[in-house]
Amino acid sequence: MTPILNLHDVVVIRDGKNILGPMNWKVESPERWVVLGPNGAGKSTLFALAGALIHPSQGTVEVLGSMLGRTDVFELRPRIGITSNAVVAQIPEDERVIDVVMTAAYAIVGRWREGYDLWDESRALSLITILGIRDLSERFFGTLSEGEKKRTLIARALMPNPELLLLDEPAAGLDLGGREDLLSRLNSLALDPASPATIIVTHHVEEIPVGTTHCLLLSNGQVVASGPIGTVLTSENLSSAYQIPIHVTQDGGRFFARATN
Repeated sequence: MTPILNLHDVVVIRDGKNILGPMNWKVESPERWVVLGPNGAGKSTLFALAGALIHPSQGTVEVLGSMLGRTDVFELRPRIGITSNAVVAQIPEDERVIDVVMTAAYAIVGRWREGYDLWDESRALSLITILGIRDLSERFFGTLSEGEKKRTLIARALMPNPELLLLDEPAAGLDLGGREDLLSRLNSLALDPASPATIIVTHHVEEIPVGTTHCLLLSNGQVVASGPIGTVLTSENLSSAYQIPIHVTQDGGRFFARATN
């Protein structure tokens, strides 16, 4: 079976500085990954590679069986669902929530004169119902809270039935209630065998959904550890990545971390 994502000897160089790699990484179809690491570890660069938003300086990146540099990324990107602050910035504030989600079917931002059929509307309504925002369908995107925007973006990312789902810090900026509500929905998504392969980038182990199967730990552009989450997300590995003593615990499928003296 062809991997969903396959990085081979990948290096990314910016302004003469190696900011990622060399690294090898493979994501298979049923896997749910989380990418962790301190600021400057290379998480955002890796996210951009996985989303076919940038090309590597060296090595090869295959996304959904297509090698970057040898494929039309404009045909590839609609097969990838992405949530990030960059997507938020592109959405008109006066766009209705239902339209924010539906326009993803055409890989566009901002509804214009394109036509939508009943299947599009039905799928969009189903997704915002699953994400708990159906009662906001007629609200303007700019009036939503941070948590409501996050859930709208996840519904949008799922709209085209992507083969790969990329979530960049989905719980960032949320209060405790908003974070836990979102995580409960991400838990359901991660545990659903029909969901696409997923990669979540986050700063906090507390924001890792239950059902996450694998972890990639980065530091200074290098891989500290990679593999099944239970073997990677350890006190020893996190302490090495963050260069401070960290103790990791697990409770009810959730992870928690604290610095130790």
